[in-house]
This record gives sequence, structure tokens and C-alpha cells, in this order.
Amino acid sequence: MSQRAQDLGIKIGHGVAGPLNAITDVPGVRVGHASIHADLADGRSVHTGVTVIEPRAGQARQSPCFAGVHVLNGNGDATGLEWIREAGLLTSPIAFTNTHSVGVVRDSLIALERETLPADDKAVYWNMPVVMETFDGLLNDINGFHVKPEHVRQALQAAHNGLPQEGAVGGGSGMICHEFKGGIGTASRRLPADRGGWTVGAIVQANHGKRASLLVGGYPVGRHLGHIHSPFTPQLPHPGMGSIVVTLATDAPLLPHQCTRLAQRASIGIARTGGGTEDSSGDIFIAFATGNDGLPPADYADKGAFTTALRMVNNDYISELFAAAAEAVEEAIINALLAANTISGNGQRAEGLSAGQLLTALEQAGWRA
Repeated sequence: MSQRAQDLGIKIGHGVAGPLNAITDVPGVRVGHASIHADLADGRSVHTGVTVIEPRAGQARQSPCFAGVHVLNGNGDATGLEWIREAGLLTSPIAFTNTHSVGVVRDSLIALERETLPADDKAVYWNMPVVMETFDGLLNDINGFHVKPEHVRQALQAAHNGLPQEGAVGGGSGMICHEFKGGIGTASRRLPADRGGWTVGAIVQANHGKRASLLVGGYPVGRHLGHIHSPFTPQLPHPGMGSIVVTLATDAPLLPHQCTRLAQRASIGIARTGGGTEDSSGDIFIAFATGNDGLPPADYADKGAFTTALRMVNNDYISELFAAAAEAVEEAIINALLAANTISGNGQRAEGLSAGQLLTALEQAGWRA
């Protein structure tokens, strides 16, 4: 198993991580992957997949949670966000995949949920799943449409509340980050008991950034990593092209507009690692909060109640959640880089960033453990 930032003594910010230092430190959250790695007979390479994040135990449509979204740069795509902007409710799992597989993943999530409903269920059914993407078309045969409904099923079946696998897995299988191999990364922060005791977790699909701009813990390590090249270093049409999508989760009782504010803070975590300034990057974030239970299910059946009692974090105490979100995203990106192994495909090669290389670059930049 690869070493993570905290294993190397790299301290990100001032907060304290949860037990797993992962989005699954938020109770009820589960993550699953389905990865596709193959070399085809005609010479094409496939490195892609699906990652799913389940916001609560059980079916999301029966136990919705409040959510909000933020777009830092819109050179990307996502489904299901308009209803979240309108109603403030997340009623589906969240999926990460590649740019050209958004449709099949969305449709598969609907079909798989339909399988779980009783045949005699007369409730009006609708579903607008959240599917987010980044482009893996350098290492992956993206136009071969290799993600199929069975991969979405596999990811859902694999979802669990332990430490998610990171790196070149699931939707992150073919991604490139700061010109190294990228992919999935996760981290968390837990507030002290006297400040609410809530947890904020992040999971990213990192496929963005220039190598020279990479920062770790504020240190300009990218300046000292430029020599790690090979004849097959990815030939990006535009340096720094790509995207990053982020899911933030918390058990704090946030209202939808507060979730939107939390999602905005993902931008800070990305900026602290040297990203977030590229026109060619789609930077789209969603945050959900599980701290309010008993929200009405996502159908139009008569619920027998006109109102729902809610709680909210007072603004006097919300800044620490914002700081936790920024730190969790920052560390999740670093964890994605450290976990991703070297992958070649379609005439391209993305080198994994090893722990030793990163520590050497940190020391050259003035860091001391």
C-alpha cells in the first residue's frame, strides 16, 4: 500500500484528521470503485472506470440530504446539478468517470435504482443522478466507450465505509495530475468536540495542474521535480490541461446555502497545491451535509406533513468547517499523487510520483520533517 502524506510526516494545515483520514470518516458515507485496465489487440489501451460515493446508508432517494454546488471553472460537465441548485437536495449517489462516459453512468444509476423498487410501487418516479467527469483521453481509449452498466453495478456493490483505494482506480484510472499520474485521493478533518465535533471529508478526481506550479504544504516542490521526465512524458496539448472534480461531505447540520459555501472552499485547497488557474480545466465541486435527518423522500407521494424541523450551524462557528474543507481537499490531491502508479497507454506515459521523490523535492525547497 502506498504511503500517504500523513505517513510521510507532511502536515497540511492545522486541523486534525479523522481516524481514516478519508471522506468515509463521515458516518454513513461509502465509496466504491470499478477499474478497467486493458491492452486491446489493436494496440489501444484502456485505463478508465467509475467511482461512486453514497451519501448515507441505504437508498439516497429515501433519505435525501442537503447539498450545494460550486463551479470554479466550467470547462467540464456534470449531471444533476441544476436540481441541487434549485432545491438544495441530493437524492442520488455521486459518480466520477471520464468525459465520454457520463451518459452511460447516469443512465445506469437510474436503471439500477429502478431494480430496487417494488414492482407494485405506484409513486411517481424520477431521478437525476449526479455524475461528474474529467478527461482521460491521453492514457485511455476514451472514444471506445469502455465503461458499461456492469461497471457501475460493480462500483455500487464494492462501496464500503473503510479507507477508499486511492490513485489510478475507478474514475481516476487514466487521469494525470500536475503532469504526474493522478486519480483518486481522499482526506478528512475533524473539529474539536468543543467546536461541534463534526467531520469534513473530501474525495477528489485529480486530472489537472502544471508540474512547475505544484505546491505541497506551501513548499514549491514543482520547481525541483522538473527533471523527472522520460521520452514518454504525457504530451499535453496545453500545459496544465485537464480538470478536477471534488465531493465534500460533512455530518454538520448545514442548510443548502451553507453547503454551497462549503463547496466553494474546495477552490482554496486546489489553489494551495498550485492549481485552479487554467482555462482548460473543469473545476466542479459538490458538498453535502448529513446532519439533518428525516428530509422527505424524493417522490411526490403524500407524506402527511407540511413542515420538517431542521437544525443549522450558526455562522459564528462555520469558519472552522470552511478551513477543514480546504485542508481536506489540499491533502486529498497530494494523496492522489502519492498513490498513483506509473501507467502507459496509447503512446503516452504518466510517471507516478514516489514518496522518495516528493520528500527530496520538499527538502530541496526548504522543508524539514
